[in-house]
Amino acid sequence: MLHRTVKQFLTDVFFGDLDVLLIDMPPGTGDIAISIGQILPHAEVLVVTTPQPAASDVAIRSGLVARRTGQHVIGVVENMAAYTLPDGTVIDLFGSGGGAEVAKALSAPGDHGSPASEVPLLASIPLSPALRIGGDAGMPVVLDQPEDPAAHAIIELAHTIAHRGRGLAGRSLPMQLS
Repeated sequence: MLHRTVKQFLTDVFFGDLDVLLIDMPPGTGDIAISIGQILPHAEVLVVTTPQPAASDVAIRSGLVARRTGQHVIGVVENMAAYTLPDGTVIDLFGSGGGAEVAKALSAPGDHGSPASEVPLLASIPLSPALRIGGDAGMPVVLDQPEDPAAHAIIELAHTIAHRGRGLAGRSLPMQLS
């Protein structure tokens, strides 16, 4: 039922000329992720994790499922990274290094020794009260508090992705109505 719903959404919604279609999925390797992989093979995937090992393990599995369904993992984003206090003290509330571990694991050779492409850690977005407050208020931190470290990381990530040079403008989604 979920597969049909996702397929219907992707075929019945007029998206116009897209540069990016971002589908935010919950963590894990559930049926929805597999369905998206089957419906949109060759799509590019951005794997998001938090620093702690439990989250990075799930993110690695998600990236591997994406690869097995024909999608290309373009990079990893670590969210909720270290928070720096005004006095310079750094607090790794959720640990550290999870994003780098995910990128390293997804850069390893694929199934049956097939080569894997380099999967970079594209951003490490720090914990930020301004990001949380802006999210609650509906005001993006990049507009409301552009000097915030999280805003800097988000802007840098957006520039990195935007300069990949591959948009969806003028291209149809590879869908067929049944």
